[in-house]
Amino acid sequence: MAALIGKKLGMTQVFDPDDGHVERVTVLEAGPCHVTGIRTSERDGYAAVQLAFGEVEEGRLTKAEEGHLKKAGAPPLRHLAEFRDEDLGAEEGPKVGDDVTVASFEVGQRVKVSGVSIGKGFQGGIKRHNFSRGPVSHGSHNVRAPGSIGASAFPARVFKGMRMPGQMGNKRVTQKGLEVAEIDAERNLLLIKGSVPGHRNAVVEVRTDA
Repeated sequence: MAALIGKKLGMTQVFDPDDGHVERVTVLEAGPCHVTGIRTSERDGYAAVQLAFGEVEEGRLTKAEEGHLKKAGAPPLRHLAEFRDEDLGAEEGPKVGDDVTVASFEVGQRVKVSGVSIGKGFQGGIKRHNFSRGPVSHGSHNVRAPGSIGASAFPARVFKGMRMPGQMGNKRVTQKGLEVAEIDAERNLLLIKGSVPGHRNAVVEVRTDA
């Protein structure tokens, strides 16, 4: 499994030189990520690799965080994430102190990207859940209102999980089935077909999609 932590720079488009087909892509600044920890099934109960990304000035992290990174031979890095994989404990797997770059991915490879979606604040049922509006004729009081949400005297409460107005977005989302369009190893750029979760400059996690 190939995995990286990166930053979403924005969207652009690339053209196929053969047929002129245009492809909308998201540009990610992915890595280089430092391997700061290895989890094994024998010692930790699961197999995973811990990566760190995003250099910051010394003193911006807690002493515990700086000590953990210094032990792995890494500079102060803001973001840490673990990626689980049963094959990571193998001899040919990554080791603490290694660097992981976009070179671990291939053009045309299927990937999935995880990140926090753009927050849209408190929204009504029409925008949040794609409800239909009510009649707009004379005297109607139910144009964009949610309508009836509960039962009568029994059970005399609102069921959990009802689709109602509330906060929209600002949740962790994983977009699956994406494809790597281009790789720029010199500038640590990964171009992904389509859109990925998160706002501009948001931190995202990229991994292969089996």
